[in-house]
Amino acid sequence: MNKLTQAKRVQVIAALVEGNSIRATCRMTGVAKGTVLKLLVDLGSACAAYQDRTLRNLTCKRIQCDEIWSFCYAKEKNVPEEMKGKLGIGDVWTWTAIDADTKLIVSYQVGDRSATYARKFIDDLATRLAHRVQLTTDGYKAYLVAIEKAFGSEIDYAMLDKMYTHTGGNGGGPARYSPGACCGAVKKRIKGNPDMEKISTSYVERQNLTMRMSMRRMTRLTNAFSKKVENQAHAVALHFMHYNFARVHQTLRVTPAMEAGIADHVWSLEELAALLDSN
Repeated sequence: MNKLTQAKRVQVIAALVEGNSIRATCRMTGVAKGTVLKLLVDLGSACAAYQDRTLRNLTCKRIQCDEIWSFCYAKEKNVPEEMKGKLGIGDVWTWTAIDADTKLIVSYQVGDRSATYARKFIDDLATRLAHRVQLTTDGYKAYLVAIEKAFGSEIDYAMLDKMYTHTGGNGGGPARYSPGACCGAVKKRIKGNPDMEKISTSYVERQNLTMRMSMRRMTRLTNAFSKKVENQAHAVALHFMHYNFARVHQTLRVTPAMEAGIADHVWSLEELAALLDSN
């Protein structure tokens, strides 16, 4: 296989981070599907390694966590009986932690929605923080043990438990695709002394939308999805690398990495592509 030029690499990366599918990227750039997939795998690995090294000793004050659903291979209801229960077949969840002040994605984890992956995710988050923070999650119970094990008493932790109305749909019509309206939220102090006024998951929930718009394989109500969970993880790593280091946040007017003090300029796509050679 011929090696792609730097200019062609940048074209492929630009298409991928703007939410195009693999096949659309092939049509736009003239690059073969296998070559695009190999670039995604190699660059995704390089992005994951770079962020793992760089996102350390962070001076965050407020962290918000959430999980976002997707699927690989087939939707859960369509998974063959002999493949049920295998990681990466059916439902796949991406756990995310965002700094509410800098909008930096501090930690992420691709896996299932089990207590095991909650523990892996929160353990990783704890290793990246320089000092005590205020942490907010939704009401998912798996967070309770994970946060207790990872932080002990060194955390100001609260849950925001939202309540929704029933859509009234019967499996069809517009209501089938519309979430129930939020009709209330209960703030619960779990540990430490969290500021009740700052208990929120708004930023991490907004990041869920950014992910769905920026990764074609996570867009709802389309035929786009990952065939392998490994490719899902590579796409997520590339997305967060671009989001943290190369995409100017509208409200910050700099990138999240610059706001957090771990970068001094907006990364270009050429710099992202150069990770392939430095990894």
